[in-house]
Amino acid sequence: MSKSDQLVHNPHGGMPRLLEIMRRLRDPETGCPWDIEQTFATIAPYTIEEAYEVADAIERKEWGELKGELGDLLFQSVFHAQMAEEAGMFTFDQVADTMSDKMVARHPHVFGAESRDKSADQQTVDWETIKAAERVSKAQKGVLDGVAIGLPALLRAQKLQKRAARVGFDWPDTSMVLDKIQEEAQELVEARDSLTQDKVREEMGDLLFVLANLARHLGVEPEEALRDTNAKFERRFKGIEDRLAAEGRTPEQSNLEELDALWNAVKAEEKGH
Repeated sequence: MSKSDQLVHNPHGGMPRLLEIMRRLRDPETGCPWDIEQTFATIAPYTIEEAYEVADAIERKEWGELKGELGDLLFQSVFHAQMAEEAGMFTFDQVADTMSDKMVARHPHVFGAESRDKSADQQTVDWETIKAAERVSKAQKGVLDGVAIGLPALLRAQKLQKRAARVGFDWPDTSMVLDKIQEEAQELVEARDSLTQDKVREEMGDLLFVLANLARHLGVEPEEALRDTNAKFERRFKGIEDRLAAEGRTPEQSNLEELDALWNAVKAEEKGH
């Protein structure tokens, strides 16, 4: 058995084993045809999906699943690094070294001479100062430069708003944000009644953007809040289905009035607990 085969089949091979497996999968002569034909662009959607599955396992507190989901996410980094190495750009070790360098530089209070005796808020301010210097070194001169386009829209909206707030472009209190929400909601109604679908879409985007801003002012992560509400909706709708199933019926065999009454009953039962 070759050294490569020994490593691939070693159940305790750790990171070197995973890297060798990836190399073998991409081997142009003996690898997997599907893996060989992939590109950064075709793998990127899987990378995003795996990150969400990690978050989902954490949200559900499925710690047994988390190990596997983290492995899936790690494999995405390995896949991208292998393709980069083949193209002569960088290696997986260089990816790891870059991250290590960044963490050491961003934590002088842990790895340097700076004192750890400061608040979490002060550490956040220092972190943002360091990141701002990093953006300058990357020739990112605009305030909003470097906010990843591929982020979920609500999360990206919040990050854009945080950047703008650093230079004073922000409402001073939540009452003004609430006023803006009312204004945008009214504009959406007017667009629905008299304008094109493109304009309705634009006004809907404006309203969501301001809602993300309100979440930031209230210290709420909008993605997390919406995930929680999605889960609550699923749970309560399943309660409706269960109650109807007990009568041998489905939601399709009911009407809106009855469904709404069942929803309120499920909601009241939840709050009663």
